[in-house]
Amino acid sequence: QVQLVESGGGLVQPGGSLRLSCTGPGSIFRLYAMGWYRQAPGKQRELVATITTGGSTNYTDSVKGRFTISRDNAKNTVYLQMNSLKPEDTAVYSCNAARGRFVYWGQGTQVTVSS
Repeated sequence: QVQLVESGGGLVQPGGSLRLSCTGPGSIFRLYAMGWYRQAPGKQRELVATITTGGSTNYTDSVKGRFTISRDNAKNTVYLQMNSLKPEDTAVYSCNAARGRFVYWGQGTQVTVSS
């Protein structure tokens, strides 16, 4: 059973920053594309950002210019740096590893943006 573990969530004021981390087995980080998704209360889960094994990134429009996804395969970790946070960024953020039909999820970490 592949286990992905997120950390770094919390409560932050609008305009603030947080960095999320996701760690897991080395075999996953060497071979799988990684992504961050989020789900706000009453809404469907949405893609936030992805990064391939080669380092190519993709972002949903609402976070472009504010969020940065990165990966450190030596540390088996993928990061999501979130700047200029807005109340609408409030959600549970989950880490995802995907390769073909194989997809794994972390348990999620809560991010709350509020004054």
